[in-house]
Amino acid sequence: MKKRHEQKLIILSIGLMIAFSIPISLLFNSEKDVFGYPMILIYLFAVWLISIVISFVIVKRYDE
Repeated sequence: MKKRHEQKLIILSIGLMIAFSIPISLLFNSEKDVFGYPMILIYLFAVWLISIVISFVIVKRYDE
């Protein structure tokens, strides 16, 4: 894997640390429900799923 692609994964990791930090996560801690689930739960699983998809694309596309 080239250095450039490793840097993309490092940037993704830093973005995830910011997205999962307590102050950002608590922004979604509200009384609203989405399909019967709390908003914070939807946020956490959505960020997690998006990160898996992005990392899969980076690894698959640039695997050399």
